Amino acid sequence: MNVGGPAWQSSVLTRGLAGHGYETRLLAGRVDKGEADFVALRDPDLPVVDIEGLGRSVRIGGDLRAFVSICREIRRFRPHIVHTHTAKAGVLGRLAAFVNRVPVRVHTFHGHVLHGYFSPPVSRLVRLVERVLARGTTALVAVGERVRDELVEAGIGQRDRFTAIAPGVEEPPAIDREIARQLLGLPLEVPVVMFVGRLTAIKRPDRLVEAFGMVLERIPEAVLAVAGEGELLEEVRRSVERLGDSVRLLGWQSDVGRLYAAADLVVISSDNEGMPMTLIEAAMAGVPGVTTDVGSASEVVVHGSTGLVVAPDARDLADAIIVLLVDDDRRSDMGRAAAEQAIVRFGAARLVADHVALYRRIIAC
Repeated sequence: MNVGGPAWQSSVLTRGLAGHGYETRLLAGRVDKGEADFVALRDPDLPVVDIEGLGRSVRIGGDLRAFVSICREIRRFRPHIVHTHTAKAGVLGRLAAFVNRVPVRVHTFHGHVLHGYFSPPVSRLVRLVERVLARGTTALVAVGERVRDELVEAGIGQRDRFTAIAPGVEEPPAIDREIARQLLGLPLEVPVVMFVGRLTAIKRPDRLVEAFGMVLERIPEAVLAVAGEGELLEEVRRSVERLGDSVRLLGWQSDVGRLYAAADLVVISSDNEGMPMTLIEAAMAGVPGVTTDVGSASEVVVHGSTGLVVAPDARDLADAIIVLLVDDDRRSDMGRAAAEQAIVRFGAARLVADHVALYRRIIAC
């Protein structure tokens, strides 16, 4: 189970639903090369049933083994509800639930892979598969309203079948900024821009590096800290050589609270997103965000209030970063507003309560 929004939400729900009388079993696959294992890195005590072949990559033999294993676990556990997350698990899990006559089948879209991931023919096939699966799914969940709207526009499910449930996280403990920077090896008295996530094409690290080069022209002492790895790590490493110590590659970090404590702002440079956990976690820590206007990112970052939302363009991204780095008061005000909003809208207890309400509504029908 790789680090990311689906893993965080599955972890919160696995622990939280028990307090509402639900018995759960979490099935997850192994991470691919270059990805970080959520359980090992962030939640080693999380009870997980390992399903071989249920990784991100599509391999016919491995996928068939995973399907058989999921069917076996369903027959053992005999659940009333099967709730799937992510594209591949959504396909295999819902098919297994249908074959084994599980009465309630729920799927959460943490975003979608309808554009920016595959070639046009493959994207059309993905859309067709999701349309067919949606017809046999009891309830569909989207992490944000814009994600829901994009799926409905693509013909995947009817609007009245969708429920929008935003992600939820635990409120982070207070961490001293100076200590956080010392532990991460970051300078103490300079502005730090933080990127947290996988280094993959859809996240557009090339746009981020280009934008930060522009930032350095105006604020030469600024530092970009990149927390994460992925298939583009070496490419990113080469591209930032010209920027010297202005860019720090931190790799995966087990303590994300430390990352946000060290940051003046966080940045998302993606071409496609669901509702970025990075922005939610940063907001909880009182750190404003700068994000491209993709997916439901703008439902976390309220433009001009808790951060800035820009077009997916390096120049626009750089200008927004500069605007906040040069204005300490505005940045602080945005950070406070972000925290106030996040505690109400993105708490873990709210996430669990929303799912309990959904399950009860479905079962009562």
